[in-house]
Amino acid sequence: MKRLFSATINSLRGLGYGFKSEAALREEVILLAAGILLGLVVAPSLAWYVMMVGSLLFLLAVELLNTAIEKLADYVTRERQVEIRRIKDFGSAAVFCAIALAGLTWLAALVVRCGLV
Repeated sequence: MKRLFSATINSLRGLGYGFKSEAALREEVILLAAGILLGLVVAPSLAWYVMMVGSLLFLLAVELLNTAIEKLADYVTRERQVEIRRIKDFGSAAVFCAIALAGLTWLAALVVRCGLV
C-alpha cells in the first residue's frame, strides 16, 4: 500500500511539473477535461465514452513521455546534434500519431452518434 501511495504521489508530481512548465501538456490536460464532459454528450455508448476519453489519456501519456525524452536529451547536451534532433523528432512523431488516434476516435464517435453509419 505504501508503494502505491508513493507511486501516486510521484505521478501527480510529474503531472504538476509538466503542467507548470510545458504548454503542450497544459493544452492536453484542458482537452482531457473538456473531453470528459463533452464525451458524456457525444459518446454513442459507454464503450465509446471509454474509448474517447481513453484516446485523450493515451495522448497525454505519449506527450509526457515525449517531454521526458526531450528534457533528458537537453540534460545530456545542449549542443545541436543530428542524433539528438532525430530522437526528439521520433518523440514528436509519436505525439502526432496519438493526436491522429484521438481525432479518429472522436470523429468516428460523432459519425456513429449522428447516425451517418
